[in-house]
Amino acid sequence: MLSRCVMRGLQGNKSTAMCLVRLNSDVAASGQRDLVNFPQRVRPIDPAPVRMGIFPEEWFQAFYNKTGVSGPYMALFSIGTFLTSKEYFVVEHDFFVGIGIAVVLAGIIKSTGPGVDAMLEKEITADEEALKSIRQNEIDFLAMSIADEKESQADAIVWEDIIAAKKEAVGLQLEAAYRQRLQDAYVQVKKRLDYQLEVSNVVRRMEQKHMVDWIINNVKSSITPAQEQAALKKCVADLKALA
Repeated sequence: MLSRCVMRGLQGNKSTAMCLVRLNSDVAASGQRDLVNFPQRVRPIDPAPVRMGIFPEEWFQAFYNKTGVSGPYMALFSIGTFLTSKEYFVVEHDFFVGIGIAVVLAGIIKSTGPGVDAMLEKEITADEEALKSIRQNEIDFLAMSIADEKESQADAIVWEDIIAAKKEAVGLQLEAAYRQRLQDAYVQVKKRLDYQLEVSNVVRRMEQKHMVDWIINNVKSSITPAQEQAALKKCVADLKALA
């Protein structure tokens, strides 16, 4: 593709020059070119204008300020006359054959040039699209690889979070087991303390009951039948009084 562009560029083809500019800009934009040591040269897309098919327009413009409009043509005629008169340029039968060949070639180029140009342009466009497709496929593949790598990195980070969560869950389980053991120890200690309290309460109740029974028995034993009879009469009297 590059050789075709160069050959067509030498022929002054506009589409080929545009192709070369696009290739040059693509290489520069991709970062594969050292623009510091080898700066990019901007080439004109359109070829420089010419007159008579071979003489640059700028030559004629240089004559205008000195000789006017007819100066370039007079200079060409004078130089041609000088070359012919001194036989530096010999006019023989080959000269006229060359003129005929030039006319025939010009006619062929004018008649078949646009079709050949369209065919070559189509081939160059197809080659360019194929190269762009290869480049785009590689870009898509690398982008997919980057996405997969980012996903893998995200998965690795998620595994770290999962491991941290598992460690936290284990810590919570240890904390729950510790608190359960504290609760069990508290229950067992409370049971023993309640047992000691109940034992002391039972002992106190037994002592009180024994003391009450001992006092009642002593009182009963100290009361005589006469005192009991008098107390009973006194109670009956009180009841009558109350009635």
